[in-house]
Amino acid sequence: MPTELVIFDCDGVLVDSETLGNRVLVQFVAEFGLALELEEAILLFKGCKMADCVAVIEQRLEQKLPPDFVTQLRARTAEVFEHELLPVEGIEAALDKINLPICVASSGPLEKIKLALRVTNLLPRFEGRIFSSYEIGSWKPAPDLFLYAAKNMGVQPSSCTVVEDSVLGVRAGVAASMRVFRGTPIRVKLLY
Repeated sequence: MPTELVIFDCDGVLVDSETLGNRVLVQFVAEFGLALELEEAILLFKGCKMADCVAVIEQRLEQKLPPDFVTQLRARTAEVFEHELLPVEGIEAALDKINLPICVASSGPLEKIKLALRVTNLLPRFEGRIFSSYEIGSWKPAPDLFLYAAKNMGVQPSSCTVVEDSVLGVRAGVAASMRVFRGTPIRVKLLY
């Protein structure tokens, strides 16, 4: 079936946030005595839901984090995003070439997604078409978020193409019976 909707992940696909977000995380967990390399954090946490990230950190620390850890981490991350976040190189040109409906489906909270898109000037392209795992209580690799996005956009799953950068996101797209492209905006630009 031809593609009728392109569903984009946000972090690492639209906005270059993986390194920034994990840098903040690495710096913050160091305050609790956990030494993580940035590359290791990216490998461990890319595409993961926050609760799973916290569980891994607590396991490595062999102690519980404070109840406000996630709130503090999100505030620190938002501050860094406001000053340093950029769109993924080539994404604007890739989006300009797509003459189909587009939307965002991300595991992050809606406020974080909107912040990232606003700071990078991508929000107008997706306003009203942003879907978060927090809305439905289901995270990748479960297919639910992509199915939710397709349903809300009025498109059958088999007519959707997902653009992802994480293994969990790719697995979610495949489980949703959608076409999945893993990679850079340059590859996306070549598709349309």
